[in-house]
Amino acid sequence: MQKERVAYVNGEIVPESEARVSIHDLGFLYGDAVFDTTRTFGHRIFRLRDHLDRLYDSLKYMRIDPGLGKDEMAALTMQVLGANLPLLDDDDDYWVSQRVSRGVRGATADGPTLVIECFPLPFEERAASYRDGLQVVTPSVRRTPPESMSPRAKVHNYINMVQANMEVKSQNPDALAMLLDTNGNIAEGMGANFFIVRDGVIFTPREQHILAGISRKVTIELAHELAIEVREADIDPYDAYTADEAFVTSTSYCICPVASFNGVTVGDGDGDVPGPVTDRLQKAYSGLVGIDIVGQYLARLGS
Repeated sequence: MQKERVAYVNGEIVPESEARVSIHDLGFLYGDAVFDTTRTFGHRIFRLRDHLDRLYDSLKYMRIDPGLGKDEMAALTMQVLGANLPLLDDDDDYWVSQRVSRGVRGATADGPTLVIECFPLPFEERAASYRDGLQVVTPSVRRTPPESMSPRAKVHNYINMVQANMEVKSQNPDALAMLLDTNGNIAEGMGANFFIVRDGVIFTPREQHILAGISRKVTIELAHELAIEVREADIDPYDAYTADEAFVTSTSYCICPVASFNGVTVGDGDGDVPGPVTDRLQKAYSGLVGIDIVGQYLARLGS
């Protein structure tokens, strides 16, 4: 009987405890690698093709040839997921990631390093955010500007986000860091896109300064289906302070309401979440994926 998860590493599917990447790998040495992550809902993978499209766009930006096409990458991903599903409880789900580095330093003939792996979603750790809403705080650290490195590529170098999170959590361990860009507009958090609602219209930052998430894309599609207007625009902290609602989207959270922004309660001041627009979108997302995304988190409260 299988007792541990497996991962694909450079042509082999092996137990995670036996998975090895060289100490000379350029992804480890310099963050010279890209990745993408989707998740399962009820053990079914979600929008794999969209995630692979973004992965291959990031690879092109980084000028890394993965050595295989999207169809083969998709097949390997499903093979790894299928091997790991027997270890998953019925009410749990996985993150599913592909990671590609440029390879080992000085070993260009060996080609890139490719890893495909699964990891359980942290439902218990994040459950309270669905009950109470997220506390969003802007750190002094600004999002890396596109003049330095495009935030639209999903690369392994996350130091910008890590520094922001450490600063915010040193003051409030429960807060989510939401970085501003170098113009003072709201950009994004680690794996989290930001939205506000004002007068029934949804606003979200433009793509130039953010990694446009697949969950962000899905949310915009759902809003259009619900006849809710969505505008991509520059949003600054004033807009967040005066918004009727705010929420973030991410692969794991899907859509999670924001209760406060830099300590200021979002909305009419009662602190209740989600707001009506966020609630409609959460319900639509749940209908799309066939899982009660809010209930899946709330079921972990107190467990």
